[in-house]
Amino acid sequence: MILASFAEVFSIGAIFPFLGVLIDPDRIFNRPLVHDVAFAFGILEPHQLLFPLTIIFCAASLLAGFLRLLLLYSSTNFSFAAGADISIDMYRRTLFQPYSVHANRNTSEVINGIHVKSNIIIYNIVMPILTLTSSILMLVSIVAALMAVDSIVFLSAFTTFGIIYGLIIFKTRKKLFSNSQVISHETDQTLKALQEGLGGIRDVLIGGSQEAYCKVFKDSDLPLRRAQSNNIIISTSPRYVMESMGMALIAVLAYLMSHQAEGVAKAIPTLGALAIGAQRLLPILQQGYAAVVHMRGSQASLQDILELLDQPLPANADQPPPPPIAFQRAIVFDNVSFRYSESAKWVLSNVNLTIEKGSRVGFLGVTGSGKSTLLDIVMGLLDPTEGRFLVDNQEITAGNLRSWQVRIAHVPQSIFLSDSSIGENIAFGLQKDQIDHDLVCQAAKRAQIADFIESMPDGYNSFVGERGIRLSGGQRQRIGIARALYKQADVIIFDEATSALDNETENAVMEAIEGLAHDLTIIIIAHRLTTLRKCDAIYELSNGSISRLSGYDSLMKKSVNTP
Repeated sequence: MILASFAEVFSIGAIFPFLGVLIDPDRIFNRPLVHDVAFAFGILEPHQLLFPLTIIFCAASLLAGFLRLLLLYSSTNFSFAAGADISIDMYRRTLFQPYSVHANRNTSEVINGIHVKSNIIIYNIVMPILTLTSSILMLVSIVAALMAVDSIVFLSAFTTFGIIYGLIIFKTRKKLFSNSQVISHETDQTLKALQEGLGGIRDVLIGGSQEAYCKVFKDSDLPLRRAQSNNIIISTSPRYVMESMGMALIAVLAYLMSHQAEGVAKAIPTLGALAIGAQRLLPILQQGYAAVVHMRGSQASLQDILELLDQPLPANADQPPPPPIAFQRAIVFDNVSFRYSESAKWVLSNVNLTIEKGSRVGFLGVTGSGKSTLLDIVMGLLDPTEGRFLVDNQEITAGNLRSWQVRIAHVPQSIFLSDSSIGENIAFGLQKDQIDHDLVCQAAKRAQIADFIESMPDGYNSFVGERGIRLSGGQRQRIGIARALYKQADVIIFDEATSALDNETENAVMEAIEGLAHDLTIIIIAHRLTTLRKCDAIYELSNGSISRLSGYDSLMKKSVNTP
């Protein structure tokens, strides 16, 4: 920025002697300093000054252009590198937030902040800050140079232009802030409409609700585009007025200076310097003004970004995975109660429970009875509001949570599959070069899906499609089981993992679960009692409390005898 500012001054300064030599070389040559320097370089006649001054002027112009390009290259690369740092930090901080934070968030707003609003920050905050800084440096340099040419004329013109830009900024500040709020809100809503419409495409197609989703998207997209359009108009429109005023000012000055004693000959070098200065100065003023407009028009998005950047990181965020916590005996709930907030009702109430290592334990209960919340506490996703959660008599706290979670694998009702190969989905979360292929094959065999995978043309390199669309429900569940086994966890939790399957597929998946090693502790949530037939113990939850502890046979007899 500093080098570019000096180059601008050099190019403006070079025009004055260049035009002077063109108009009256004798007057320039006879100046003491010019005369001495010319003689030192072997220049003996006034007309001989023209060639070196032409070279100097061309070199100054080319140097100024080169440094402006270098400044553009440097500031743009810096802006996007800063944008990458911001996006990565937001994403990282978001992923490290507790499950309770994610449960209370709208995912589309977070994705929009990380992906879309970070671009807004690049274009409308970081780059404008750099532009404004460079504009100020160049303005100071050019103003100083032009003040040396004609301080009164130039100071008057610069003050006039500055006042006009200041008034425009003052008059548009409320509109720009209002537009920033619209842009921030509606970018969230458009992404939400896209996610919901495309995420539920089967229901949209079956229900014929395309127009409804298009209307939701339109109602957000039109105000967003209108606000963006208004900001662009506000930021660019003064340029045309200022350029016209600048040209008119030079014409008036030319007219007035032509009536002076020495006429146009004396005026041309001064007018040339002022014209070049205006040609440099007005775009820089406009850039500075536009930078201020962009920053004011993105205040709300900036606030959203700062909130995501302000998310705290846990103390172990930068540490390698800890060694697993000791687990040889039992998982214990010691008088555990839980609720999501002080004003909310209790989801779990005074739960006392012991799960022995290597046992198969099932949980039954209607929707809202607290089954999933209980398992979230087992997985360390939620902390008990009251009571203690212990493993081998050691309470699980924030300090040893990751050591416990290393031992846990989770198979939910809906398995998340990325649009990558089957092998990568089994070894989920690892880079390709970190995957142990032998362990992948072993996990697939234990989950009873190896035969299907190996029958595919590309085997473990076959792609599953977005969200596993190319696989059946049973195949997705078995890949979920293989994923849990690849992790080599000691505790595998099946959270209604078969509830969406038909009876035949469920039986096949349950056979895979039943065939797992008996040193694994398996916890199963299910709606159907038959799903829990191989469990050592079955707990029934009702209103947040364990109301019954039974084996499968006794529960079946009771269900048969129940009218």
